Amino acid sequence: MAKPKKSLSAVERRAEELDTIAAVLPIERRNELAELLSDHDVETLRHLVNQGMGDNTLRALTSDLTYLEAWGLAATGTPLPWPAPEALLLKFVAHHLWDPQRRETDADHGMPADVDDSLRSQGFLKSIGPHAPSTVRRRLANWSTLTKWRGLDGAFASPALKSAIRLAVRAVPRTRRRKSAKAVTGDVLAKLLATCTTDSLRDLRDRAILMVAFAAGGRRRSEIAGLRAEQLSVEAPIAMPDGPPLPSLAIHLGRTKTSSGEQDDVVYLAGRPVEALNAWMAASKIDSGSVFRAIGRWGTVSRRAIDPQSVNAIIKQRVELAGLDRGEFSAHGLRSGYLTEAATRGIPLPEAMEQSRHRSVQQASSYYNSATRRSGRAARLL
Repeated sequence: MAKPKKSLSAVERRAEELDTIAAVLPIERRNELAELLSDHDVETLRHLVNQGMGDNTLRALTSDLTYLEAWGLAATGTPLPWPAPEALLLKFVAHHLWDPQRRETDADHGMPADVDDSLRSQGFLKSIGPHAPSTVRRRLANWSTLTKWRGLDGAFASPALKSAIRLAVRAVPRTRRRKSAKAVTGDVLAKLLATCTTDSLRDLRDRAILMVAFAAGGRRRSEIAGLRAEQLSVEAPIAMPDGPPLPSLAIHLGRTKTSSGEQDDVVYLAGRPVEALNAWMAASKIDSGSVFRAIGRWGTVSRRAIDPQSVNAIIKQRVELAGLDRGEFSAHGLRSGYLTEAATRGIPLPEAMEQSRHRSVQQASSYYNSATRRSGRAARLL
């Protein structure tokens, strides 16, 4: 007689359901997420995937949802209620926006020690001190979005919540910091590339990552990590009046942070970046699947793509090898560096935005304004 099939637990069932959306929403901590997220949470994420929400937005939404569930459980001892009452939203603000000086004399100010310990033990809290106001606002905004997707109304627009955030931010002024303290402009990029001079697989890969990420408009680290050979198409060589034609390549980005599901954003590479990419793919024998992969201790190329954090680590390692301060540069520096370099070379803003795929003129023009001010007459009065 055949044995009855063992029924799956709720956690195991959610883990399998999370696997079904992993192609769109890569999840490295699947089992942990399955324990923290509820059935409704997983169903909401599946719904958003089917609605065509951008991959990066989905990753951020999932990260914030998981944090909120972990915090709610640690702070109240019960799963996060939907919709969240105003008192819980105010508690969230009080736990994350607090005054370090007052904390020194009032142990009850800010996030309680047991909540802090719980979140740190699970890897959700790493830095010391209050959260950045932008982080708190983003998580509240995503909390509100998830509430609406469930067909519920929340207290996210309440005057008390807005006042609490405003007063907390005002009480603890913070200096706004860029994602990368310094832009990786052309001169910095040249120094990083100078550390990739051998024909080793690691040098070939890192050189291709640096050149493709920069020349393709300052691509985000998630886009570089997720790049697949199927997204690449060879274009006709570009004729040059004073030299041989340049090899050309198109990268089909598909759905990005700033595009809709129906759009297929395309950026183009020409010349040295194409040669660097071809050299890496030929040496690593990659003709399908993930383009940028991990390299093992003995020079074995993995079948799996590197993760976005590895892209950042590669940039910082090359920064250090170049004799620069690794704390001043990150992967985002390639994105800001592309626009800064374009402004310095006099490339029109619309043309640069076509390659960077920025949708906000205000955001993109800030790099142009900085470059203009730095080299303008107003900065050279003496």
